[in-house]
Order: sequence, then structure tokens, then C-alpha cells
Amino acid sequence: MKYDVVIIGGGPAGMMAGGRAGECGARVVLVEKNKRLGVKLLSTGGERCNITNNSSIREMISRIGENGKFLFSAFSKFGPQDIIDFLKDGGVKTKTENNNRVFPFSNNSKDVLDALVQYLGKSQVQIKTNSEVKDIVVDNKKIEKIALINGKEIKAKNFILCTGGKSYPLTGSTGDGYLWLEKLGHTVTKLSPALTAVVVKEKIVADLEGLSLDEAEISLYKASKKIDSQVGSIIFTKNGMSGPLIIDMSRKIGKEFSREMKLQIDFKPKLDFKELDEELQKNFQENNNKMFKNSLDGFLPKKLIAVIMKLSKIDPNKKVNLVTKQERKIILHLLKEFDLTIKSLAGYNQAVVTSGGAKLSEVDPQTMKSKIIENLYFAGEILDVDGPTGGYNLQICWSTGYLAGDSVLK
Repeated sequence: MKYDVVIIGGGPAGMMAGGRAGECGARVVLVEKNKRLGVKLLSTGGERCNITNNSSIREMISRIGENGKFLFSAFSKFGPQDIIDFLKDGGVKTKTENNNRVFPFSNNSKDVLDALVQYLGKSQVQIKTNSEVKDIVVDNKKIEKIALINGKEIKAKNFILCTGGKSYPLTGSTGDGYLWLEKLGHTVTKLSPALTAVVVKEKIVADLEGLSLDEAEISLYKASKKIDSQVGSIIFTKNGMSGPLIIDMSRKIGKEFSREMKLQIDFKPKLDFKELDEELQKNFQENNNKMFKNSLDGFLPKKLIAVIMKLSKIDPNKKVNLVTKQERKIILHLLKEFDLTIKSLAGYNQAVVTSGGAKLSEVDPQTMKSKIIENLYFAGEILDVDGPTGGYNLQICWSTGYLAGDSVLK
């Protein structure tokens, strides 16, 4: 059977693209190398599935950053409210939590997957799981067919590539699509793990492992120049840092990585140096007869106290009233300008998404159609556009998938 559309990849973008193309009357087959659809989708948002971010289109584009404008047509065609309505029609109630993050009311990502599978059924999409693509056969800048590892071939008029990125490779996201992109003549921009933890060179962070702070200021420096600064939640790991603030900042780190990058932590962002010094002196006066090692309880978390003492090199048995002004300045510096040298990002195994992909200038933003291969379309993470945490990346999948599926027969 020759199809109108072959969807390669059964993640959120692929399922949305297939469902929409079928709904528009196309004969569609969706091929997925895993045993089932939506494996990665099930694990998103801590298995709760952060469906979207209930913000305006302009707000979303602004938060996504420099490549966000590419998504204007896709978001206008199928935006945050559209996916909420789509799921409601599929029997999935949703709720909006902090920072406009939208989740299924049940807190169960399987409900979202079930609604998508139901959509594919209604759209009469043929599903082929356990069907890994071995090759894409092209003639005169047009795809003729795909060859599967099991020896079968599938011909179609059009193809939509929705293979995802390299993040969470155990779910099947192994970066196959990037190799095909290059073979097809498309440019693949620099790839890096995004929305992941950061690994640092300093071994002392191991002493802080597990320490979680709700409000710290993190500044990112490259060659002594500050390129980003944010306040938010962080958590220390055995070899670095994680938490919402760090995970969002990892996008910029990955894109601009160099050996001269560092993170500077301000543990007391609400106080400037003078105010913090006054608070520290007040604390010392209240603990006037105690030894230095016992003087900071209540002022700082215990794990942080131990590290500050070690780095300050102040005798822990020294009486607080004997701590000098110069020693106090050392403490202030450590609390306001705690430097960590970035060694690397944690990698694709921990990354939520992949930064980089199909070069956007080679894709028509109004249709998701390739400007190089006449019957090829793209959707989802394979494109060089990614957003912060909070539902942005799934919305990119929904919107580009819907637009590609809607455009493929026009």
C-alpha cells in the first residue's frame, strides 16, 4: 500500500502530526522503533506530564529565546489553549499550577498518551511499532521510500520526521534523525544536552550534596564577563548542581560552553555586602562567647556552615569575639561570591531535551516543510528550537506536529 504520509517517530510530535494528517483525510502510517508509542512522554514532568504553559504566544516566544520567532505560525495554528481543549475533548481534564504550568488533573501522563492514541484511532492512522528505520531512500531531492531493519519498505507521497533528539536515550531517543538530516542535505546545528544538571571541577561540592535552597542567585560568567543571572531554587549534587534554576540555565551553558565558564552563587541575594555584614556582626554578638564552629547555627544550613568554615580557613575553635574584620570579609565573600568552575553538563542521560538540530533557515515556518527535500516535513525536538522548563518543549511538539500534519496535503 502506498500512503499519503509516513510519520517517522511515535513521540508527542509524531502522534499529533499523524492524527492531524489523518483527520484531514490523508492515508497515514506511523512507524515507531519502540514496542509502544510515547515512551518518553510517559516520563515527562516526573510522570505527571507538564502538557504546556498557559501563557500568551508572545510570552512563550520570548521565554524560548532567539529561535522562538520561528514558532509564531505553529503557535498561532495550535497553541496552549488548543492542546488544553484537545485533551478536554479526549476526556482529560487539566489544571494550571505555579508559573502557568499545565498538568492533567489526574497527575498521570498515561491519560495524555491514551488521548493521543485515541486520536490516532479516530483518524484511521495505521501504527507500526517495533519498526526501526534503517534507511531513507532519496531520488532527485525527493524521498521515495523508507527501508526498515526488518527488511520491509514503505512508500509514500510525503514524510514527516519526528524522531526527537538525543536526550533520555533509553526511551529510544538516540539521535538517529540527525544522521538522516545530514544525508538528506540538511544542516545540523551544534547539538548539546539542555535542561540538565551541571558538573563542576571543585570537589568540595560533594560536602554540599543534597543541600536544597529555595532562593539563591546564580550568575553565569564566561571569560570574566557576566552573561546571565537568575534567582531561584537550586540543589547540590555529588559533582555539581541541579534544581530548576540550574536546569534552565544549562541551555545557555550548552550553547556558549567554554573552559572559562563559571557559576557564582549568592547565598543571600536579598542583602548587599553591607547589610549582610551587619547581620553577621549581629549574629556574632548574640553568640559572643561561642566558638566560631558553633556560631552560625540558624544563620546558615549546616552543610553550608561546614564548607564555609573549611574554605575560610578560620580556626573553628576560635572565639567569635576574636574573629577579625578581615576574616569576616572572607566569610562575606564566600556567601556572596561563591565561585564554581563549570566542567561540563551532566549529559544526554539526564537532559530533558536536546539543544540544536535541523537548521531553521532550511525549514518553512508556515508549514514545517523542508526547503531542500520537496516531500519532507519536520516536527518536534529534531528542530533547532527548545525552551525552558515549564511545558514549553511539549508545546513545541504539539504545535509543530499539528502544523506539519495540517500542511502535508496542501
